[in-house]
This record gives sequence, structure tokens and C-alpha cells, in this order.
Amino acid sequence: MPRKLIQTGSKLGRGFYEQDAESLARALVGTLLIRRKNGTTYRARIVETEAYVGPQDLACHSSRGLTPRTQVMFGPPGRAYVYFIYGMYDMFNIVSGPPGSGQAVLIRAAEPLDGWDANLSGPGRLTRAMQITREDNGIDLTDDSLFLLGRDGSRPRIGRAKRVGVDYAKEWKDALLRFYDLDSKAVSKPRPVPPGLVDDEVRSRSGTRE
Repeated sequence: MPRKLIQTGSKLGRGFYEQDAESLARALVGTLLIRRKNGTTYRARIVETEAYVGPQDLACHSSRGLTPRTQVMFGPPGRAYVYFIYGMYDMFNIVSGPPGSGQAVLIRAAEPLDGWDANLSGPGRLTRAMQITREDNGIDLTDDSLFLLGRDGSRPRIGRAKRVGVDYAKEWKDALLRFYDLDSKAVSKPRPVPPGLVDDEVRSRSGTRE
């Protein structure tokens, strides 16, 4: 029996990725990640992201300068930045902002669609299930093997909290740069308890709105 496809928006183009990492991390929650490989298409709704906002951010790889590993981060936006961690996991990030800014957004969790039974709750699980590896480092996310579709018109309730595993980053360890769908059960652990501030509340206090 064919799987039922969830209706979504159009493919996200280069201009979408040109925004700063914090704005992009927020905007990515609720979009769809599409992976085509070996004749199979995997689709998942992104429910959790983390922003890494450039060389000044001590949790960001670009804070170590331009290296062979971070070169992709300093290139044009809308590219995949995939790196290996803990000797086990590939981590999928999306390069954002203007070229040279060294910004990226980590995709932490997603919900599988179209009847696909997979656990995408965590960045390592997500890359394994969607077959995203270091071979994809640097690929253009406006092409056809790995790309994103816009939201279907609905707007998720977005919370924000501290990023995971960045206690070494001095004052940056407390930055509220983790964005997640408050209503999704696929958000990775540790899930903020109590839930993090609703993003609209934070922006209202700072005088900024979408």
C-alpha cells in the first residue's frame, strides 16, 4: 500500500539560508528535510535546532578560525556542514549567514513522515536514519539529494533553551540558542524541564518580532 504523503511548502532556496544562524534556527523548526538516496526518499519534519552564531561564539567550531574542517562554515550559505564526533556520530549542520561569517545551525531532531518508522530524536540518530554522512559535507542544499521544503502554512509553538553539551563555552554556555517545537515528542534529551521560554515571549521582551 503506498504511503500517504504529507502536503508541504516549496523547496527552500539560497536566500532563505542567508539569514543569521539564530534566525535560521528558529525558522527551520517546522520545515521538512528531504533525503533521496539509492532510490529511496526519506522525509522528516524538523522539530529541534541549535544556532552557532560565528567566531565570537565559543561553542562554535568557527571560533577556532579557518581550518580544513571549518572551511565549509565560512563559505556560501545553504551548504551542509557534516562532522564526526565522539568516534560515533555524524552531525548535520546547515551553513547560514553571509559568506565568511562562520555560522551554522545544527539539526538536532525531527519527526519521520509518510508512515516511516524511525527514531530521529537526536542529531546522531537523525543522520544515521537519513543516511547523512561526512561524504555529504559541503553539498548544496538547493540541489536534489538533500534539501528542505517550507512549512505547510502552520506555525509551531517554538520554545528556546540552552544548547546541549557546551559547558566548556564560558559565557556562551548559557545562551538560549536551542529552538524546539513545544508540542513534539521527538525533541531530543535532555528535554527542557520545565519547558523553556516560548520564543515569542523572549522576542517581546527584547523588542523584536518576526
